[in-house]
Amino acid sequence: MRPSRVTLDGLLFAMITIINLQRADQWRGPGTTPNLEDIVIGRCYDYIETVNPSVGKKNCTAIWEAFQGAFISKDPCSVFPSDYERYINLTLHDIPMNKSLFWENNKQLVHRLSDRGKRYMALGDTLMGWLADNLHFCGSSSNSGFDYNSCPTSSECESNAQESFWRSASVTYAKHSSGEIQIMLNGSTPGGGFPMPRAVRILQCVDFPGNPECTTNSGSGFTSVWMTMIPVWITIMNNYGNMND
Repeated sequence: MRPSRVTLDGLLFAMITIINLQRADQWRGPGTTPNLEDIVIGRCYDYIETVNPSVGKKNCTAIWEAFQGAFISKDPCSVFPSDYERYINLTLHDIPMNKSLFWENNKQLVHRLSDRGKRYMALGDTLMGWLADNLHFCGSSSNSGFDYNSCPTSSECESNAQESFWRSASVTYAKHSSGEIQIMLNGSTPGGGFPMPRAVRILQCVDFPGNPECTTNSGSGFTSVWMTMIPVWITIMNNYGNMND
């Protein structure tokens, strides 16, 4: 007995539905933030009109087009830092000398310290970082838009839309920083580069840099670059304790 055409069509439809459902949840990261265009353009006008008018006039519509053009309708694991070049160029502005603030794993404290660029200007206080802060975004190669169901995490693929965006923005931010650079690290982060058991050794190396344990060949993980940054970080933390919110 031959299966009916209706049965075969129904089976094929069911298989396609299952495949699409599997694709919808294929990544572990959150999907694209709803109303992404409205949020980005709204943030752009807010930034240039009220947050930091000193950057001058910017074409917020063109900035949005450059932003989405970097990843929309693309394989979410094939987006590279160079794809954001036009976006970076359109949002670029001067970073005041001596106000750059680098950080790791202490975002909330950094934002309190920088005070929206009034004390310091961290990456998230620049226009290029402000527009994408706390947003999720990725495209989909299977349709002509965004993937609102899920986006890949860095552990799934490094060349994803968000990872590549922040790499490009971070490099640009570093290149345009000047004067005295501030840095704030979180020594309490499990598995971080500066866990608490090493804090005493860090301070010892600041006071006695000639100690064999503090040389670049000692295997301790300290380099001359970090040893010059640590005193700056200590100064920031001391000064911050005397600041009013």
